[in-house]
Amino acid sequence: MLAGIALLGFAAPAAAQDDAAAEAAAPVDVLQVSGLIDGVVADEIINAVERTRTNGSQALVLQVDVDGAVVDNASLGEVLSALHEAPVPVAVWVGPSGSRLLGAAVHLLAVADVSGMAPGSKVGYLDTSIVAPDADGAARIAPLVGETVGLTEARSLGVFDQRVTDEGIATIANMLDALDGYTEQIGDTVVELNTTTEVITEEGTVQRNTIAVPRFTKLGLVDQLFHTVASPPVAYLMLLIGVGLLIFEFFTAGVGVAGVVGAVCALLAGHGLAALPARWWAVALIVVSFVAFAIDVQVGLPRTWTGLGIVGTIVGSLWMFEPLPGASLRLSWITLVAGIGGVMLSFIVGMPSMTRTRFATPTIGREWMVGATGEVISDVAPDGVVRVGDGEWRARANRATPLHAGDTVRVASIDGITLEVEPLEGAARDYRR
Repeated sequence: MLAGIALLGFAAPAAAQDDAAAEAAAPVDVLQVSGLIDGVVADEIINAVERTRTNGSQALVLQVDVDGAVVDNASLGEVLSALHEAPVPVAVWVGPSGSRLLGAAVHLLAVADVSGMAPGSKVGYLDTSIVAPDADGAARIAPLVGETVGLTEARSLGVFDQRVTDEGIATIANMLDALDGYTEQIGDTVVELNTTTEVITEEGTVQRNTIAVPRFTKLGLVDQLFHTVASPPVAYLMLLIGVGLLIFEFFTAGVGVAGVVGAVCALLAGHGLAALPARWWAVALIVVSFVAFAIDVQVGLPRTWTGLGIVGTIVGSLWMFEPLPGASLRLSWITLVAGIGGVMLSFIVGMPSMTRTRFATPTIGREWMVGATGEVISDVAPDGVVRVGDGEWRARANRATPLHAGDTVRVASIDGITLEVEPLEGAARDYRR
């Protein structure tokens, strides 16, 4: 009984001290960075550092899952300098589990005051073309050239700068715990981070509680949009959709929703491709392939140009992007199948049907062709191509009468841009008329 009262006597003051410490502890800013470090992300990191000057944060944590950087060395150098000269301690956490930090982005570890990684994550393929502003940090990450390493090997190489020696930093709460007690001299002031406190539980054990509130921040809506389109699969699909809709609009009367949406997608694709290490000959090849598709759409029959368009689209898609250190940027098979398959369906099935619907309107005025004669270019059995006047047309044999190349035929009727033709002599009679 007395022991229980004594325990409560110790626990109550400890809880009160915990509450007081929590009220006194300043928050910690946590900026979540994923994908590739492009211009948008680079600016946001610099802005996050600037915000710590006025928002009362005691530290800045970068939570990273990054496959590399696509900004130039000068821009990345500005990011590293901003972090190195930050007014508060900066931490880099590669997490949660399964995250990666590759290529030029590995230099973030060199300028971090505290760094760590979640179990199951990877770091490596250091880009040696960049020199970090912190010589000690640069020496610490030097072993990460040419390979990726997991948590155990990274710790044995001394890659991370941290006070804890546990088996990885699994959560952001663990990262805040790793920050506790870290001291740094900023100007004339020595700053000590206060992020966790020890309390005595009802069972009498010591427990560490997080008292610093993490303030999570992400990119704004507009910035997130431009960061998203600067990812390889999105930029690629935006290119296909944008050019495809512009071609579609070319075959319709007037400017409609498809043209506006296509123009917006094309502009977003242009932004994404400009930010990424795109092979511009591959981009040009895809655009030329769409022009080839359009030629056969105009004729109304998939032929040689359609085949060339398919080959060009496949080649351009497979070699669209240059690799980065540790990341190939090659499009996934799901993205390739969706992109190439969608293009083929659109230009072999969808666009010809749309074109037939357009030319089927009475305002086009092709009734004069009914009764006109022409020559069979390729066998019409039951579909083929005929020449009437100065143009070649997709044709269908009336009543399935077989027609051969060189035969002279008469136009019996028009269905969209497809002519129903019959031989001058011996045509099957349609008793339904």
